[in-house]
Amino acid sequence: MARATTTQRKALNTALAWGVGLLIFFPILWTILTSFKTEAQAIADPPVFLFFDWTLENYAAVQERSNYGRFLWNSVVIAGGSTLLGILIAVPAAWSMAFVPSNRTKDILLWMLSTKMLPAVGVLYPIYLIFIKMGLLDSKLGLVVVLMLINLPIIIWMLYTYFKEIPGEILEAARMDGASLREEVLYILTPMALPGIASTLLLNVILAWNEAFWTLNLAAAKAAPLTAFIASYSSPEGLFYAKLSAASTMAIAPILILGWFSQKQLVSGLTFGAVK
Repeated sequence: MARATTTQRKALNTALAWGVGLLIFFPILWTILTSFKTEAQAIADPPVFLFFDWTLENYAAVQERSNYGRFLWNSVVIAGGSTLLGILIAVPAAWSMAFVPSNRTKDILLWMLSTKMLPAVGVLYPIYLIFIKMGLLDSKLGLVVVLMLINLPIIIWMLYTYFKEIPGEILEAARMDGASLREEVLYILTPMALPGIASTLLLNVILAWNEAFWTLNLAAAKAAPLTAFIASYSSPEGLFYAKLSAASTMAIAPILILGWFSQKQLVSGLTFGAVK
């Protein structure tokens, strides 16, 4: 029999979950609040939380100084392009490792994962020279390729774990019905693994969106995304915390909206599937 849960226990678990969630979210909340303060209030000691003179002057200053729309578009292209390109490469790779494994499959998976342990600065110089030779420096295409290669091991690993949970007999039945390899992947495997593919897409969009090392070193003016937009508010004169917070808020707002929308869609999808 299932263990009975008291009302007090439910209330305690709920309060604990909210407490942990608010603790994790607090740095983002503090950044958002700081963006509405003046520079003097942003560095006040003791800090002020809610009771201060709210102002939009930081957002006006940021928008006047920088073309936010251009940086935002670069981030959308780079994050979205690298994720979609990675999915196109990772789905066939994960399919072959999950359903047609070889004696070296586990070794290849471990080798791919080990590449994430290499410090990025260790390969910066050769990649920088390659970009100069190929004319990819300060280009969105170059950043799409680099970020795709960086996140490709994570994409393959995640898809591999989702594909392994799909019974191979279903794919065998599709082959017996005359399905080609392309039809098997597109019409049988992909719909069944859609929740896993969606979560993989969301995670890698966030990773590419927040990537700062490669975007700051391989982009300057034309292809600079929002990470470079934020970094531009760190100057030799010091940190302007209020304006920096406003720029950070403008940079994280799209990804927060995307995460909220994706969570709502996932919950709706699971509810619809349960009812159906």
